[in-house]
Amino acid sequence: MRTVRQLLEAKAPEIHAIGPDAPVIDAIRLMAEKRIGAVLVMDGVRLAGILSERDYARKIVLQGRSSADTPVRAIMTAEVVVVGLGDSADHCMQLVTDQRIRHLPVVDGGRVIGVVSIGDLVKAVIEDQQVELDQLQRYIAS
Repeated sequence: MRTVRQLLEAKAPEIHAIGPDAPVIDAIRLMAEKRIGAVLVMDGVRLAGILSERDYARKIVLQGRSSADTPVRAIMTAEVVVVGLGDSADHCMQLVTDQRIRHLPVVDGGRVIGVVSIGDLVKAVIEDQQVELDQLQRYIAS
């Protein structure tokens, strides 16, 4: 099974982040522009939280708040589940399943270096299963 390091190497190493005092509308615009479901909330180089579409729906839309007047820090998830470069894709899949989350920031030496999404994990699992299937088919055919 692949490691987080291998997953990050296979994708563009972009980190999309916003500050905790920015208005929520700016975070939503960033997510729409980048076509992503969450942004990291960074206080300088420190990971302060994560803001997802789910946070927005539950804490702005359903509570009748204004996304222009509400700071990101008021609705972000502050207790962020993170992974390291050596963690396996299986471990990450278990985390996203157990925690019911879709994005895992990758931290190395206290510094955020990327994000692994549930889409990245599913893609890796499918590719690994295809390799195994191809090997089995070659074995049977020989």
